[in-house]
Amino acid sequence: MSEIFDMIDAEIIEKLADIVNSKELSEITITNGDKTVSVKGRKCIPAPPPPQFPPMAPPMPPAGMPAGAPAPQERTEESGGNIVKAPIVGTYYQSPAPDKPPFVKVGDKVNKGDVIMIIESMKLMNEIQSDYDGIVDRILVSDGQAVEYDQPIMIIK
Repeated sequence: MSEIFDMIDAEIIEKLADIVNSKELSEITITNGDKTVSVKGRKCIPAPPPPQFPPMAPPMPPAGMPAGAPAPQERTEESGGNIVKAPIVGTYYQSPAPDKPPFVKVGDKVNKGDVIMIIESMKLMNEIQSDYDGIVDRILVSDGQAVEYDQPIMIIK
């Protein structure tokens, strides 16, 4: 570096500025004897952080209904039966495994507490139990179909 100090001051400053820019430095200072030269580059402003969004909370069940509760079921006037609705958003499965028979079929008798379907949600298999005794009158969705919260799934008379 001693050869730098043999140059005139303008050349020194220019050479240091090139070093600062090429190395992306914010500042460089060189001292040789009684001479000190300091060159500051442009202030490096860090890139702004990516926008932070608050994490999305999973959908909450309606007030008064604990998570994992049986499917909301109600009477339907037109058929005189009970509508079994999806308690959560997910995928409806009629059987515990593809090679197993369905939990229920149209015409099957069910008792309160019997498992009548599975709804997969967030990689969890949720067994849905019947709230009613009766006979399966209609199944309104297909196996493997996506279902929405409160969507009618089947009717039990």
